[in-house]
Amino acid sequence: MAEMRVSYAPPTGYPLGTNPTYKFGAGVLIPLISLITKRTWTGAENIPKTGAAIVASNHLSYFDVLNLTHFLFKNGRAPRYLGKVGVFKVPIIGRIILAAGQVPVERETPNAGKAVDHAKRLLESGHLLGVYPEGTLTRDLDHWPMVAKTGLARLALSTNTPVIPVVQWGSQVLMPTYSKKLKLFPRTKITIVAGKAVDLSPWQGKADDPQALIEATAKVMLEITKLLEEIRGQKRPEVIFDPHTSDLPRIGNFKKKR
Repeated sequence: MAEMRVSYAPPTGYPLGTNPTYKFGAGVLIPLISLITKRTWTGAENIPKTGAAIVASNHLSYFDVLNLTHFLFKNGRAPRYLGKVGVFKVPIIGRIILAAGQVPVERETPNAGKAVDHAKRLLESGHLLGVYPEGTLTRDLDHWPMVAKTGLARLALSTNTPVIPVVQWGSQVLMPTYSKKLKLFPRTKITIVAGKAVDLSPWQGKADDPQALIEATAKVMLEITKLLEEIRGQKRPEVIFDPHTSDLPRIGNFKKKR
């Protein structure tokens, strides 16, 4: 149902990629976000003004996507995301985000591979794609990025698309990890930093090489983590949490499933 209605039309308008539904959502949500957050944004000059690009971000909270979209929208791009299909089945909200151009995908199922096809078509049309390489909220107890999935690297290398690392900090206070409760007051400081495009040239042409994908993914996550170290004024742990070797479930609120 949703697949047939997905739009891959080239981005138009300003912010680039917007449409009437997107503007309506932004008009409602941005004033609300501004009421409950204080923002510190840097590095917006690293976000391409036009053309296909992938923004890769850390994932701390369910609120991340709103903060990231706010940042990108105010700096000239209306991003596209691949979202879990369940969100698109929510009455009214699902129809709005679909009409805004977002794409439903099924995670951890045989159909999950279709997500790459959706992403490639969006990039071929010239969209800016927002991606959370870890594939879920971080399981690291101190909110550091985890070892990520290799889908981002495969997508970037197979389409020769630049990857812009973006990190945010503060959303885990505004809406704690795996919680749906908002802290309304006092306003939460949200810091977002966009870095320069990650140099993936050592792995160019190796989109089908599993080891190259692991290395390229690690490079992207390293750049994201470096930005987070600067914001936090701390060093990441020596051992990076790896969900691939953990006995926690791959997706969903692991705290409920223990």
